[in-house]
Amino acid sequence: MKMSHSTYIGSSLRTIVSVLAVAALMGCSAPQPRLTGVAYEYDSAKDMLKKGRFEKAIEFSEAPAKASPPNAFTTRAQVFQVAVYSGLIRGYVELADAYRKGSDTTKIPGYKAAYERQRNDALQYGSRLALNLAELSHTMTEVKTLEKEYTLDAPYPSQEAPLTLPQLVRVMDGGWIDPDEQETVGKDALLKGINDSLAGIMGADRTKARTALAAGPVKLNGADFGLYLGKELLYGASTFDRKHVRDSTKLRLICGEASEVGDIVAAMLKESPDKNREKALKKLQDDIKTTLRVL
Repeated sequence: MKMSHSTYIGSSLRTIVSVLAVAALMGCSAPQPRLTGVAYEYDSAKDMLKKGRFEKAIEFSEAPAKASPPNAFTTRAQVFQVAVYSGLIRGYVELADAYRKGSDTTKIPGYKAAYERQRNDALQYGSRLALNLAELSHTMTEVKTLEKEYTLDAPYPSQEAPLTLPQLVRVMDGGWIDPDEQETVGKDALLKGINDSLAGIMGADRTKARTALAAGPVKLNGADFGLYLGKELLYGASTFDRKHVRDSTKLRLICGEASEVGDIVAAMLKESPDKNREKALKKLQDDIKTTLRVL
């Protein structure tokens, strides 16, 4: 039977529409299953970090990081916490040091009192986080070894922190910033610390860190991670030195954890020698000795 031209076109169009409809249905992915348990908590921790809600990021990562027995998310959550803790510690120390200098510089009693309060608050938070980092390190190194490779599974925060904090420069010069500016610079200092810690743990700059983390989890050499952890522990210990909280017992405790990490890295480097890592380890060990010597 011959088919008319118009009938042929109509039939062809119906065929094409049917094919496209089937293709569209096939292209629709099935709904993803809802995450539960530690998977949900770790995913929530990453979401909080991306949004700049750092306290919540720590809170959600606690259960997977401390799971006993460990689960599939435990080590990743621990690396995640190392990055967040170290970033926040650096942010709080920068705030504390700036407000201390501002308090010493200003001649106006009201400024001095306000800046002392800000300094004390920053030190309280920073020193508490330093102890948390030491506890986390102790958990990770309890078996006297480190993994040969770690994974940093964390998003780069949506908001980029400024490279410098002009408000803190004004504070250090003895000038005034009002409470709203104090709140803003406080958030910026913590975000700056997190940006720097994510780059530092990867041995990269901010731009490379952002690009790499946008592509997914990043692999870290175990010895490099250990060197980073030891350095950040030592920095955390500084919150208890003479310029800050003045607690030699806690300073020694955290330095002890840093030294333990150093010993583990030294054992790793005996198996896989590397001149650059050995040089970094020697600096870490020397810095620990110097810190303990000037108590």
